[in-house]
Amino acid sequence: MPMQPNLYEQLANELGAHIASRVFAPGDKLPSIRHLAQHKHVSVSTVLQALRLLEDRGLIEARPQAGYYVRHRPRVLAVAAPAEPLKEAAYVGINNLLMRVLKANEAPGLAHLGSAWPPDELLPIRRVQKAVNTVVRRDPGLLAKVSCYETNGPEFVRQVVRRALDWGSLDPQEVVVTSSCTEAISLCLRAVAQPGDTVAVESATYFVLLQLIESLGMKALEIPTHPKTGPSIDALEVALNAGLVKACLFVPNANNPLGCIMPEENKKRLAGLLAQHQVPLIEDDVYGDLCFTHERPWPVKAYDTAGYVLLCSSFSKAVTPASRVGFVAAGRWTRQVALLKMVSSGSTSQFFQAVLADFLTGSAYEAQVRKMRRVLSQRIARMSDAVAASFPHECLISEPQGGFVLWVQMPQHVDALSLHALAVEQGVAMMPGQLFSASGKFSNCLRLNCGNAWSPEIESAVAKLGALVHRAADQRAA
Repeated sequence: MPMQPNLYEQLANELGAHIASRVFAPGDKLPSIRHLAQHKHVSVSTVLQALRLLEDRGLIEARPQAGYYVRHRPRVLAVAAPAEPLKEAAYVGINNLLMRVLKANEAPGLAHLGSAWPPDELLPIRRVQKAVNTVVRRDPGLLAKVSCYETNGPEFVRQVVRRALDWGSLDPQEVVVTSSCTEAISLCLRAVAQPGDTVAVESATYFVLLQLIESLGMKALEIPTHPKTGPSIDALEVALNAGLVKACLFVPNANNPLGCIMPEENKKRLAGLLAQHQVPLIEDDVYGDLCFTHERPWPVKAYDTAGYVLLCSSFSKAVTPASRVGFVAAGRWTRQVALLKMVSSGSTSQFFQAVLADFLTGSAYEAQVRKMRRVLSQRIARMSDAVAASFPHECLISEPQGGFVLWVQMPQHVDALSLHALAVEQGVAMMPGQLFSASGKFSNCLRLNCGNAWSPEIESAVAKLGALVHRAADQRAA
């Protein structure tokens, strides 16, 4: 006769069955250890053994000081980056294609799974409105203040520097306030490189970064990138040793579209390599505060002792995109970036700098970030589960560690651009994978926005996409 399972195995099997039947869906929190012990009439140690067994099976995960949560379906695996040699740097040519896709995605009546914007209902609009009223009462002259020579609001810069104390320190003299994180990155590219120079980027990377490189007449060198740990430092070192790279442009914390976070030891090694080769890194940290890790991951800038990291960010993803206020801590290139800012766009709104500074002064920002992390991680889990249920079994799905987008790798022969055209006809917007590569890679991948609250419309849109992928996969098989 087969041996009867132990009590902890029985409990693990029972909970596992609930997970399989979606009583507990991906992203759901399990009942507390004490609750399970009381209601199942077992000891706390038995519950702990059961939970550890479920962890070993890949069904749940422990979150520090938060409890145990259901993981995505076991078959939903992170896409492993294949070992591949470095390709030659190439001029980027995605602008025309991107404009066509974005225009198609703006058609009325589409389910918006394409562009990644923070959802309106998660933004602290009333608290920002209160800050606006406070600033208007305190200093109405800011509504008329424009200066071509002084772009920095002192209180806003003070808040930026104060928030850096969690991982190190920033010299306020190297901070340049810009009109968005995108402008900060553009200014940095112009400061550190010239047309024809080669910029190392992640593969895949955010299409706006490729747009900037293309608009400046530079080349992009794609560094093989793992969906969990980010760009290969070994591959980058080969390129640096060969003198192929003039600058790097990476998103180490919550890369868009993969959602990966570069491990701290990789960041430290990267900072050392950059200093050794005297090559700058433009670090896009706009999603750093929206990572799902227990502690906010440090930027590479935290390990930079030689001034070769230009840290770019903004508060647009968590507070308000409408403010159009970003910043860069530009290290060795502070003077060049400040000059380019002055001659290209003049002053960034002193009024909105003051509004953001007021919002950042108290505890409202920390509460806002905590809420967004919690909600966005749940929405990503819900979207991942829906994709796993609707798409072909051989599709692979990223496991984002931050942000609010999902990356899906479809069967090799499924073309994302053709899929996009069919999806728009059926009322669904998404972003095809070719837009995230300078060399046209990822033709069988797509990116989905997970930021919006779950609804029947989104559920229907994912089901439609899944049916289209099934049809494309079946046509090739036939």
